[in-house]
Amino acid sequence: MSAQAQSTASVVFAAGKGSRMTGYEGNKTLLPLVPGESLYTGRHPLLLEVLQNLPPGPAGIVVNHRADEVRLATRHLPVTYCHQPVTNGTGGALLAARDFLESIDSEAVVITMGDVPLIRTETYRRLVEQLSSRPMALLAFAPRDRAQYGMLEVDEDRVLRIVEWKYWKDFPEEKQNRLRFCNAGVYSVQRRLLLPCLDRLEAMPHQVLKQRGDQWVEIEEYFLTDLVELLGRDGISVGLVVVDEDEVIGVDTPESLRRVQAAFAQRRGGFWLP
Repeated sequence: MSAQAQSTASVVFAAGKGSRMTGYEGNKTLLPLVPGESLYTGRHPLLLEVLQNLPPGPAGIVVNHRADEVRLATRHLPVTYCHQPVTNGTGGALLAARDFLESIDSEAVVITMGDVPLIRTETYRRLVEQLSSRPMALLAFAPRDRAQYGMLEVDEDRVLRIVEWKYWKDFPEEKQNRLRFCNAGVYSVQRRLLLPCLDRLEAMPHQVLKQRGDQWVEIEEYFLTDLVELLGRDGISVGLVVVDEDEVIGVDTPESLRRVQAAFAQRRGGFWLP
């Protein structure tokens, strides 16, 4: 195994409330993989499974909503907490981890989410191994239904760019059919390349309309996907690792939580193993 794979730093996003989790007010990364009396109560939070499956090395958890509860749930682990003052997008979450990234020695960095618990240790290992030949790689999957996903423009095993639905929906059918893979939002990147990119990312805010109660307001957000664009401008090759769609299910609705709980139970043979 390469030196990069032996010590890999990880940044885990765990700042969100989960606005579509009807009737749940907690931090969604603390939802249970093993349900109890109800869908939202039980054992083994999503976040703990994510942390358990990461490669060996320092881990930074980005927190905001119910941060004290996240700290309590992970108090037994050697992790660093990175406070995100405002939930201003995935890019904003990465910017909140800047001090952590500057403080570590690991050259390989994994960026992942605390609500995607089914990604296997082997998959993270494959993602990090990509860094032996490319400075950045991402997880991708072939969707059963492309819906309104952002899609990847790919040249053989190299990602050219991430195309949002509002753009690719107007592509000619032949060009649409060449878009096979979606971005799962999980990355590996060489730290020496990532750190200089953070200032450039911070200079690229997006104005986004979000609903707050009965009103629509314009807020400033940062997109992690802009990293791929920045590297592309520099002529830097971004690789990809393709996995099954079910491995990268994110929990953002009650229905997706049920799917993940059922998949986790099946993976464990229907039994809870501590």
